[in-house]
Amino acid sequence: MPRVRPDFEADERSQLAGWLNLQRAIVHWKCEGLAEADAHRSVLPDSPLMTMAGLVSHLRWVEHCWFEVLFLDRGREDNPQFQESAEEDADFMVGDVPLATLLDDYRRQCAVSDEILAAHPLDTVGRNRDFGSGRANLRWMMLHMIEETARHAGHADTIRELLDSGKGYY
Repeated sequence: MPRVRPDFEADERSQLAGWLNLQRAIVHWKCEGLAEADAHRSVLPDSPLMTMAGLVSHLRWVEHCWFEVLFLDRGREDNPQFQESAEEDADFMVGDVPLATLLDDYRRQCAVSDEILAAHPLDTVGRNRDFGSGRANLRWMMLHMIEETARHAGHADTIRELLDSGKGYY
């Protein structure tokens, strides 16, 4: 995935999508060449679920949550964030699912999100009324996803450095 900032003169939608795609690409980049054991290894003693694999899984499900569940009011049954019997942070729990599979799932979810984003005006309000966040408009949700993904891209940067001294930004 290219790590490219949006053009200075781009329209609002292109800028928002560009920043979101840059952050997504950074997450993928931080996973490149990572050993499978390291992808599942926790490096933060007080956050055992904060693994590279767990982050990728979480980001996949957050995309699903905001754009499919909250914005379009599509089914939430498969999303661990909405399963009543699931443990807290279940979307970070990946067991031994290979990192490549998690990255593919994330990539596919982002493609679904991109289709949704392209099909609706930014001022369109979410359809899900079961949650207060479903009342946000698409612009707000995109901005939130930029913030969410960038925050976790920063986590991925730190995790990668602690795992194998890999570092670099952009």
